[in-house]
Order: sequence, then C-alpha cells, then structure tokens
Amino acid sequence: MSSPSVSLSSLGLTGRGGGNPQITGLAVDSRAVKPGFLFAAMPGSRMHGAEFIQYAVRMGAVAVLTDAAGAEIARDVMAEAGTTVVISDTPREALSRTAALWFGAQPSTMVAVTGTNGKTSVSTFVRQIWIEMGVSAVNLGTTGVEGAWTAPLAHTTPEPITLHRTLAEAASNGITHAAMEASSHGLDQRRLDGVILKAAGFTNFTQDHLDYHATFEAYFDAKAGLFARVLPEDGTAVINIDDPKGVDMTAIARARGCAVMTVGRDGGDLHLKGQRFDATGQDLRFSYGGKDYQKRLDLIGGFQAENVLLACGLVIACGADPAHVFDTLPHLVTVRGRMQLAATRDNGAAVFVDYAHTPDAVATALQAMRPHVMGRLVAIVGAGGDRDAGKRPLMGAAAAEHADLVIVTDDNPRSEDPATIRAAVMEGAPDATEVGDRAEAILRGVDAIGPGDALLVAGKGHETGQTIGDDVLPFDDVEQASVAVAALDGRLA
Repeated sequence: MSSPSVSLSSLGLTGRGGGNPQITGLAVDSRAVKPGFLFAAMPGSRMHGAEFIQYAVRMGAVAVLTDAAGAEIARDVMAEAGTTVVISDTPREALSRTAALWFGAQPSTMVAVTGTNGKTSVSTFVRQIWIEMGVSAVNLGTTGVEGAWTAPLAHTTPEPITLHRTLAEAASNGITHAAMEASSHGLDQRRLDGVILKAAGFTNFTQDHLDYHATFEAYFDAKAGLFARVLPEDGTAVINIDDPKGVDMTAIARARGCAVMTVGRDGGDLHLKGQRFDATGQDLRFSYGGKDYQKRLDLIGGFQAENVLLACGLVIACGADPAHVFDTLPHLVTVRGRMQLAATRDNGAAVFVDYAHTPDAVATALQAMRPHVMGRLVAIVGAGGDRDAGKRPLMGAAAAEHADLVIVTDDNPRSEDPATIRAAVMEGAPDATEVGDRAEAILRGVDAIGPGDALLVAGKGHETGQTIGDDVLPFDDVEQASVAVAALDGRLA
C-alpha cells in the first residue's frame, strides 16, 4: 500500500520552480484534502477543478496537479501559499500514473473489457472461471467488486485514486487475478492508464452515451483507447470479430504490436460452431486450437455464448490451459441482473430481469430469449432521463419488433418529466401499453403471461433504486417480479 510520505519527484512529477515537497496523500475532492496532500484539479465539463484549489490549499495541500488553464485560474492563490504546482498537458493520465505509483500494488494478473454491451457479463465470467480453477479472483465494475473479496464502487470505472486504492486493497487481501470493466467515460478520462493489463477484450459497439461523446466517432475512439494506449505491447487483445467494429479494433491492436485472439460465430481463433437451446440453458459446440469441444451452459440467451467464449479467451490469453478453462463452463451462473430468472409462475411462465438499456441490448436480449420460449414473449421497457434522448424511440422499436406484447414504463426519469420520456419510447412502439408506475407495469406483465410464455423486464437489471428527481427510491426489479408472481398465484400469506 502507500508510504506515509514520499517526495513529489518519486511519484514521477516535477513541480514548477523545482519544488519537491513530501506528499502524504492524494485527493480529487478538496473536502478530502489533509495536510501534505497532492490535490488533483482536473478540467470538467461544467467547471474546472481549479476553482477548488483555494479550499484544498486551506486544508493543507502542498502540491497541485492540473493543466495550464487550471494553473492560471488559481495562480495567485498558489503563489501566496507557496504551493507547488505540477502542470501537465494530460493531467488525467498523469493522475492515473501517479495513483498507480502511490498505492503501488495491484493484482498481478489483470484484464479489462470494453464494448457497449456485455462488459459486466464478460468480466464476471472471467472471475467465475478463475475461481473455478482455484484462483483468488475478483471482477470490478457496474456491480461493484465481486468474488473472493468484495467492496462497493460508485462508478463502472472509478476515478484513478479510488481505482488504485481498491486494487491495492484487493492485492493486500490475497487477490492475484482481477477482471475490470473499461467504460468509454473511464477510457476517455484516462482512468485506466496506470493499470497493468495482460489482456483486454472487446465485445461490441452500438449506440449509447452520445450525451457524453457527442458523435459515434468520439465514442469509438474512447473505447479504442484500451487497445491503442492502455494495453501494453506485450499484451493480448481478445476481440469479437462478429461485430463490424471488431475488424477495426483488431487492426488497432496489431498496429500497436499486441497479439490478437479472435472470437466469433463465422470464424475466429475461438469459433462458436453451434448452439442447441432448451428451457433452462443451451449446449455449445466450438473449436479452439484445431480441436472441437461441446459444453453445457446453464444460461439463457444465445449471446451469452459469445460473452462466455470471450471470457474464455481472456483467461487463456493470461496463460491458462484451454481444456481446463472449457471444463468450467457448466459451472457458470447468471450474472446478477443479466438475463436473471427472477420468478416462475405456477403455470410455468418465467420472468427474467435484464440490464438491457440500449436499443441493441433490448433487441439482442429478446432475440436471444426467443429460442427458449414456446409461447408469447412479453417485454417491459423504458428509458432513463438526462441521458441520450435519441435512443428512446429506438428502444421502443426494438421491443415492438421482437416481443409479442410491449409495456412501456418509467426507468430512472431523473430530472426529466417521466411522461415525456415514455412518449418518446412509445413513438417506436405505438401499439404498446403505457403504464407509468414501474411496479404496476411489472404486475401487469406478470399477469399477462401464461403457460409457455416469458416476460423480460428490461433496463435496470441489478439496480436496487429508482432515481426520480433528486431522490433514489428503493426499487428492485427482481424483488418486484417475485412479489407480483406471489400475489397473482396466491402465495402471499
């Protein structure tokens, strides 16, 4: 873990004017600053962190890491206090590498996964495979830190200080292997640049987060940073070549000098040749290294095979024996909130909960469920407020195209008018039933399914709260589905 005090230069930083104070800690929040700290004042979309340098100095910061604009904003404050300033053209990258040096340790074998959909599933399956093989492992991301050691996380890819503190704590608790999600925000903000990876994976690329990235090109460039910048030259890229952008990612990784392992249905080093579906899972036939394999997956959804094989590729890329890796497949379990069986009605109809919150994810989830379902497929969808508004009618259209019955409800409206959001979703699904209250929508969906039918509640997955305005109200789709089934089947006492 960190030393009580180290010089600024030992963290790879050079202060203007030659200052080299002893650093006792790092902070990106001025309220967390203590005497002797380095305060990182990062540029932001709404405000520059340099606006808080005055408060950090009052709290005892002896050095500030920022860019030229930040240094100019707080020039007088730092000059009067005698604070050492470190100016970087890429302050976020500098912070990431500084945090890595400060906290020191991280699990010796690390992989990262990027893509619009599937990051949580792939990283979780990597962790499950490692643990099945007797390795002390965790995964980090949307669901926090899970596995042989657990901890909460506020973001999919935390800011560098939190990330490297977490990695160091994991290492100190005996964790040797870790798989993490690499979000486009995290990559764009250089949060992973101090992480030492052995392999990196790419799942797919579809519309999402255009409220942040503004264009598809910027969104893709952010994700491509995992292979163009973060993955070391001696690392291995494991890439889904069925996705149109897989070819581009492969070229980027190879241009950097990385080894590439491809995964796909139409070919690839790890080639999925066939699937057979039933009510509780699927059987896979695939090849690797000139040898064919057939394994059982107790997972619903054809796309789960792609996620699992990508996870296998990452584990193999880290040095594991392929046959041993494939032997773990029958033991893998559903990721929380991802195609999770929430409840089963007395008539046999099943209710699933999934985190699908993009048009492609909704379409993929419903298409993947279809081979498992003999009767009708019912979908409950919504869209989040204060996020990419362009995908709302596309969400409705995806549900309408692939489900037999659609109910449009509220997701996390946040600061927006829920009715306005629902109306946008309904543009893509004009024949859908609109039910604003999410609990009522789930109850109606459960009431609608009969023998052989299935219900997919999409959007919130593992989340246990619903954000309305400034409030986060307790709400768990799995719990609501269970309550609805119990009430309609007369199981409530």
